[in-house]
Amino acid sequence: MRIKGYAREDGSFGIRNHILVIPASVCASETASRIAARVDGAVAIPHQHGCCQVGADLVQTIRTLIGFGRNPNVGGVLVVGLGCEGIQANVISDGIRDTGKPIGTVIIQDEGGTPNTIEKGVRLLQEIAGEVKKAKISEFDISELILGLECGGSDPTSGITANPVIGAASDILIGQGGSCILSETTEVIGAEHLLEKRFHDENARARFLEMVDDVEKKAIAMGSDLRGTQPTPGNIAGGLTTIEEKSLGCMFKAGDSDFEGVLEYGELLPPSKKGLYFMDTPGEDIDSITGMIAGGAQIIVFSTGRGTPTGSPIAPVIKLTGNPETYSRMKVNIDLNAGSVISEGKTIREVSKELFDMIVEVSNGKLVKAEELGHREFGIYRIGATF
Repeated sequence: MRIKGYAREDGSFGIRNHILVIPASVCASETASRIAARVDGAVAIPHQHGCCQVGADLVQTIRTLIGFGRNPNVGGVLVVGLGCEGIQANVISDGIRDTGKPIGTVIIQDEGGTPNTIEKGVRLLQEIAGEVKKAKISEFDISELILGLECGGSDPTSGITANPVIGAASDILIGQGGSCILSETTEVIGAEHLLEKRFHDENARARFLEMVDDVEKKAIAMGSDLRGTQPTPGNIAGGLTTIEEKSLGCMFKAGDSDFEGVLEYGELLPPSKKGLYFMDTPGEDIDSITGMIAGGAQIIVFSTGRGTPTGSPIAPVIKLTGNPETYSRMKVNIDLNAGSVISEGKTIREVSKELFDMIVEVSNGKLVKAEELGHREFGIYRIGATF
């Protein structure tokens, strides 16, 4: 199957053509946002990180920011730095440069303050935007698509209808040579013994189990027990009772395909080996989505039993719910009513075909509700201390 998008110089294909402004640190975030606001089609990703981080936490933030700039949905990038932060602006721009995208850098301290930086940044970004807007839409095979799988605000209908619908649509895409990423390590706890059987690589299986075990050990080291803090109050109000019950519903998003491997948070999916992957992300929806997009996902499908408006700065987030009442109440935010399995007697297969057709439509340019409403949530998962 062929879909339409933007061919990038590095051989990847985007389904959007965003102009991205990346602040190297929290200290540059406000300036980055002001620059983006003055250039049509530009979007900034303000965040709270980039300085006084160490070890794996520092590496993860760098990987995530570079990954967003490398994502095929981005046509050009401006990096804004303060000048003295832990993550220097050139580290980010150098990590993106080999994609062949137009890229610029501006440093607040070098320009003598905010006003000068904004003026120079706007000039640079306008030049970048001019190049980005020259990109022509072309056809490419759907096998180039990477689909991120997410759920949030779950209730019992998530595991009964919405997540199985996502899983069946995931299997369709993988059957056509595409790739999918299952995320949310905390929402694997209690179901890991079922998922591990689907890894045919022993090293990947061992790393997957290690990721799940590490999450529990980290919580215990902090004096907490995830099995006592999950499900969340909203999950419980919706009808979920235990973390195992939540996980067993969550895992349906992975369909029936075998896993090709595991990825660290924000790690790029190997372009030469497509299929289903597991990424080590938290249960927080926005941080999890950010990790998958940094890993190359051009599009996200997100099931929500209770309802959520979450979007992304650079990737369409298709929202579906298995709860007919939630759809009726929040249809302004939700794209697909998978609750028709309950209320109208449709089959999982029928609704999964609707979802897959929607994935194709959105890949071809149709806006999802989150895009129409301007939802651009962005958050990087923290794994270590700040010093």
